Amino acid sequence: MTEMPKLGLGTWQNTEPEECRNAVKTALDIGYKHIDTAQAYDNEEYVGEGLEQADVDREEFFLASKVWISNLSREDVVQSTRESLDKLGVDYVDLMYIHWPSGQYEPESTFEGFKQLVEEGDIKNIGISNFTPEQVDEAMEIAGEHIMANQVEMHPLLQQDELLEKCREHDILLVAYSPLARGKVFDIPELQEIADKHGVSEAQVSLAWLMQKKGVVAIPKATSEEHIRDNFKAGELELDREDIERIESIDREERLVDPGFSPDW
Repeated sequence: MTEMPKLGLGTWQNTEPEECRNAVKTALDIGYKHIDTAQAYDNEEYVGEGLEQADVDREEFFLASKVWISNLSREDVVQSTRESLDKLGVDYVDLMYIHWPSGQYEPESTFEGFKQLVEEGDIKNIGISNFTPEQVDEAMEIAGEHIMANQVEMHPLLQQDELLEKCREHDILLVAYSPLARGKVFDIPELQEIADKHGVSEAQVSLAWLMQKKGVVAIPKATSEEHIRDNFKAGELELDREDIERIESIDREERLVDPGFSPDW
């Protein structure tokens, strides 16, 4: 599968083996077609076991992982990605991201490693993650059309208008991690009122708002079957213009993921 589905299962901080395996299997069995992990999540092996247990052919789902900042030299990009494939139990991933533009990241050599992986069939597409608009421009100058997506934090409290416009300019998807603002969406009055109006959860409202945007994909993390199913139902929710305007008028900006090595936002 080369087209990225609009909704995926995120697995950040899902490091308990059985819980991670079950979440991945449950999501695929329910109908998710997109699973997201990373080397730094320390769960690629468990994700792979969940993939194996699910009754879904490899070609029927989109699989993404990320190369950590200590593995971004050309040689380490290639070697660590192949180690990720072994852990995941697959021959290829649909998308491999540069997790952060930090650590060993050197644009020219890092992208050489990623291009080699594309040429040799280990990955189908190159992704970037946590890149600012300026860094997106730089990456496009080097890797060009090979870049499929930029994965960043995005939710009603961090709407990323400038970055989204930059990604659209380059025909790059914006993949929203922490799309539920790490649970804060349940406490946002505007989302509570819209959820009541439609008889749905605040999580579904936030996810539907993201997925109705052109060029945006959402990857909420969930571990219980209840939450995995609830998030999946967001694909059935159609927000109207009034709903969207209310969300986009929220006058708050809260970045929840900002490690010391992050770029200068």
